[in-house]
Amino acid sequence: MKRVFFITVVALSLVACGGGTKPEKPQEKQLNISILLDLSDRISPSINPDAQKHDIENIKTITEFFKSNTERLGAYKAKGKIRIFLNPPPANADINSIVSKLIIDCSGGIEKKDYRKEVYKTISDLYTQNLEEVYQQTISTSAWKGSDIWGFFKNNVKDFCIDKDTNYRNILIIFTDGYLYDDKNNPIYDKNRFANIPPKKLANYRTNNWQTKIQQDDFGFKTEVSGLNNLEILVLGVKAENSAHIFDASILTFLLENWFNEMNVSNYKICPFDLPANTKTRIENFLNQK
Repeated sequence: MKRVFFITVVALSLVACGGGTKPEKPQEKQLNISILLDLSDRISPSINPDAQKHDIENIKTITEFFKSNTERLGAYKAKGKIRIFLNPPPANADINSIVSKLIIDCSGGIEKKDYRKEVYKTISDLYTQNLEEVYQQTISTSAWKGSDIWGFFKNNVKDFCIDKDTNYRNILIIFTDGYLYDDKNNPIYDKNRFANIPPKKLANYRTNNWQTKIQQDDFGFKTEVSGLNNLEILVLGVKAENSAHIFDASILTFLLENWFNEMNVSNYKICPFDLPANTKTRIENFLNQK
């Protein structure tokens, strides 16, 4: 009698708990990763001799994460996308040709199965080898025009970095020192808001009360875009141009945060320049968010 009573209690408990079935895990989203490279004098060997090495090692962390996502979803289901952007596009046709090799698009049906397998096997080496060539050619010409990150947001980010398919997780990863682009020939500004903030524009804010002064002056980036709630942004490498300017990295981080908030970016993280081993942890922590 006790045995019958025990079985009855267990059966009722299972019914009350939904028949004992475990809730399904949410399906992992496809990846749509865009990498925007700042190829300004930030990568000059005389200014930052380890920039090329660090960038490429950090990008390998990104491609390895892309591979792990492909593996988890499987050769049939994985439809990830990843590519490199340079803005403005380089005049050097060879660099444009190299960058075009780094456009990876696994979307599509069963016909993409072998393509996905090939991407899985080769993506990290493909990116490493071709980016080494991009950096070497850029450095050899020493034509430091800069990286128009502000213009990329104004003109391109919605078209290039946000997939309309809601099954994708849209991630933009920016490699920059944080000063963005100094377009001397076409400055864009509105009162105390600018399209570019080179080191000289920070001169009035290198004080202990820099945050208060910035807020009082409404100093920062001019916001032209909004509604980026379907975009996640990771910024890597923020660094003072001159080590004597001890506030610059904090100021640039603060200005970028304000800018992203005004554009309604859903999720962002701004990281200082660091050794690749430390940056690897930051990249993985950001990408592993669900």
